[in-house]
Amino acid sequence: MSSCPVVIDRTGQDIHAEGARIRAQGPVARIELPGGVPAWSVTDYAIARQVMADPRFSRDPRKHWRAYVEGEIGMDFPLIGWVLMQNITTTHGEDHNRLRSLTVKAFSPRRVGMMRASVERIAGQLLDDLATVPAGEPVDLKARFARELPSRVICDLFGIPDHLRDALQKGGDVNVDTTISAEESAANVAEWHREMLRFIEAKRNSPDRADDMTADLLDAQENGSRLTETELVDTLHLLLATGTEPVMNLVTNAVLALLTHPEQLALVKSGEISWRDVIEETLRAEAPVAHLPFRFPLEDVELGGVTVPKGDPILINYAAVGRDPAVHGDSAADFDVTRAGKDKHLSFGHGAHRCLGTTLGLLEAEIALSGLFERFPELSLSGTREEIEPQGTFIMNGIRALPVRLTAPVPAGAR
Repeated sequence: MSSCPVVIDRTGQDIHAEGARIRAQGPVARIELPGGVPAWSVTDYAIARQVMADPRFSRDPRKHWRAYVEGEIGMDFPLIGWVLMQNITTTHGEDHNRLRSLTVKAFSPRRVGMMRASVERIAGQLLDDLATVPAGEPVDLKARFARELPSRVICDLFGIPDHLRDALQKGGDVNVDTTISAEESAANVAEWHREMLRFIEAKRNSPDRADDMTADLLDAQENGSRLTETELVDTLHLLLATGTEPVMNLVTNAVLALLTHPEQLALVKSGEISWRDVIEETLRAEAPVAHLPFRFPLEDVELGGVTVPKGDPILINYAAVGRDPAVHGDSAADFDVTRAGKDKHLSFGHGAHRCLGTTLGLLEAEIALSGLFERFPELSLSGTREEIEPQGTFIMNGIRALPVRLTAPVPAGAR
């Protein structure tokens, strides 16, 4: 194992090639984050699963990142936004349990089941809008469909009015941009915080408070919960961002994979392969979240043949974990909807921090993909795969745009 850390490309130009370089250093390898900050990356499926479920690993940088607590990491750290937030992804133990208990009911199977009609309605509206594009004219499917669907669904769930949606979601977009400066990151968090506070105050002072998840969180806070104002704001930030960005990438990545593997798309169209198979293989081979910060061992821990010191930052490399050859063999890097064991990934997390919105995300992806290819069965790329640019971040695994040609749509009433 080499002792030379892999310097992370903050622009995320080739997520999978970088993951392979890290794996070559060992299942748990040293990396260097933007700003020259040392950290560790886990690319091994079994070890990542272990870390996610082990209570000896905290996600609270304010308490358990040794370098931050001792003042070695300051406001000039390029990823400072991921340190400043206080929500269920950046807390540990009782603090995490308290925040999770206040938000979990928003994504219960019963509530998600009740949302199916709403998701189908929004997807139908977006597909109707796409059908107005002249046949053969290029259109960015990411912007016009893959982003809009989860964005509208999550904003509806939390009662975000139309005129505030862009401002409140912009902060999440910027927060995953790892090319910005530390000053830009801190300024984004501050502005995001102010915008959310204004929304919360308007909701709190409304004489006719709507029945939505923001109201639920406010009621919980007002009924004696220990949820602080900062936790309330940052929890809403988290849920809006994670309710949009990963689903957007999941849908976009799935469409791109199918359009560049027409023989596999044919299997789906014939009914031999289900949309759930497509979704699971996409989650494995093209994990929507690529390389997520942070976890911190509460004591020195031996992992994969190395000892990770107490308080060192660890990132789970989801993009590499899904392509672990120890689990998926020599073809681990290949997209294959017929693959056995395609559900052996960790793209929705594992353990106490497993994604709250898993059921909703899967529902949205299935409705989006089935509806899209049913309405536009001859959908094709506009241009070549090589012309498609990466998203421009090492935290997410997505693309900047997905230009497609829709061809003549199947009329809604003829399906």
